[in-house]
Amino acid sequence: MGFAATAGLGAVAGFTIFVGLPVARSRPSANRMAMLNAASIGVLLFLFFDIVKNATEQVDAALGQSRVRGIGYGLLLAAGLSVGMLSLVAFERTALRRKKAPLPSGPGAMAAIAVMTGARARREPLAPAVRVALLIAVGIGLHNFSDGLAIGQAAHAGTYQQNLLWVLVIGFGLHNITEGFGITGPLVSTRPSWRLLGYLGVIGGGPTLVGTMLGFQFTSVAVSVLFLALAAGAIVYVIGELQHAGRRLGSHDLAMVGLLTGFLLAYGTDRLLSVVGS
Repeated sequence: MGFAATAGLGAVAGFTIFVGLPVARSRPSANRMAMLNAASIGVLLFLFFDIVKNATEQVDAALGQSRVRGIGYGLLLAAGLSVGMLSLVAFERTALRRKKAPLPSGPGAMAAIAVMTGARARREPLAPAVRVALLIAVGIGLHNFSDGLAIGQAAHAGTYQQNLLWVLVIGFGLHNITEGFGITGPLVSTRPSWRLLGYLGVIGGGPTLVGTMLGFQFTSVAVSVLFLALAAGAIVYVIGELQHAGRRLGSHDLAMVGLLTGFLLAYGTDRLLSVVGS
């Protein structure tokens, strides 16, 4: 399969994330909001489990070939987890939460206030729901980059991998639908614009296409482990943010139902991928 066709399959697998995004505009009730928020946590919990499992399998395989290489991949996994989580902490503090400076007083205050007001309008802090959704999209995007690498490497491997290639495309495409649903959890009370949903879809699904194109060009276990670890670290941070939002929403019993539903939905799509590939 050629590069262009492979890139097209990567785009299909990645941009199915848009299928799950429109639910954010459905204006649900408070109870449904609590369930959707918890379902997002369930999807992300499964993704964290799946990501760490896949990365660990690659580390274990490397240990079987070379102890030094395996230890190096293990350290890369630990570093990626740390950077993935802590970098989002820093990003949130510096870029997404800007503190407002006090308004000036005294002579010329009105002119200064007008200038500051215009500047603030251009760099207004993101609303909390949008901020959390953006962080979810970033974490999922890192994960999807690794998915894209797998698609590209399967296409590059030759005809004996063609069945695996189609399984990966279909499976990752189904998974991305649930991931799109996961992004919507914090946004269901805000009725986000289609433009915002488009941005979030590109951030979350676009890396699948980028990873596919790079994976077709070269194979690197280290790159795969690194991006899986970065994604896992980012997802840990986002789960904490969603839990904080869930406590404000209340409806603890319904939230537990939503948590279980989200986890089983993500798990079910993963098992479907496994069955189709067997």
